[in-house]
Amino acid sequence: MERINEYDLTILMPCRDEEKTVGICVEKAKKYIEQNEISAEILVVNNSSTDNSAEVARRSGARVVNVKKPGYGRTLRAGLKASRGRVIIMSDCDTTYDFAETGKLYKPLVSGKYDVVIGNRYAGGMEKGAMPLSHYWGVKVLSFLARKRFKTDVIDFHCGLRGLTRDGLERIQEAGGFRTTGMEFATEMIAMSVKAGLRIGQVPVTLRRCRVERQSKLRTIRDGLRHLRYIFG
Repeated sequence: MERINEYDLTILMPCRDEEKTVGICVEKAKKYIEQNEISAEILVVNNSSTDNSAEVARRSGARVVNVKKPGYGRTLRAGLKASRGRVIIMSDCDTTYDFAETGKLYKPLVSGKYDVVIGNRYAGGMEKGAMPLSHYWGVKVLSFLARKRFKTDVIDFHCGLRGLTRDGLERIQEAGGFRTTGMEFATEMIAMSVKAGLRIGQVPVTLRRCRVERQSKLRTIRDGLRHLRYIFG
């Protein structure tokens, strides 16, 4: 039986129909791991992809688990459950985040300074065209409301580059655990971290344009309403 803390780090990538980019992201994550000589795994959670994402991820060197029902939160919850690292760092696999920045999250987590670290794209900068204007201001408004509701100073509630320790995850589970299935998981993760009394850090990260032509999976109105329902529910 494999130990749950078999590695120092799990890099967790939720994936749905990303065959053009998931291999690039796995390779960049591998490069970070090798350059820093970290005991680590790359875990891709394939969420009902209709393309060849899972096979591309496997060929690139990732471990792949499959989730049949769609949903961002459902995917990340499955990945957290399947992870084997003492530290788990989550990042989208669409090339919008640079895995060279993984250390910004890993170092304060592995050192014990924080239990949770959230990326801040507003501090780190965004490439032109990386985020639609509606999302830019939508995230600002939703983050402001969530800060007030959950009494925290987190600036960017929706950043896709974030991490936590195994101990932090266990304390969240003791406090009630994660329950959401959609994009509102991003808000729930911070809210539950506050509830569990975890130390939350923030680091500047850069948001980049996706390197291939693709249709965004975000639905501004639908996903915004899901966050609002969670915040005020």
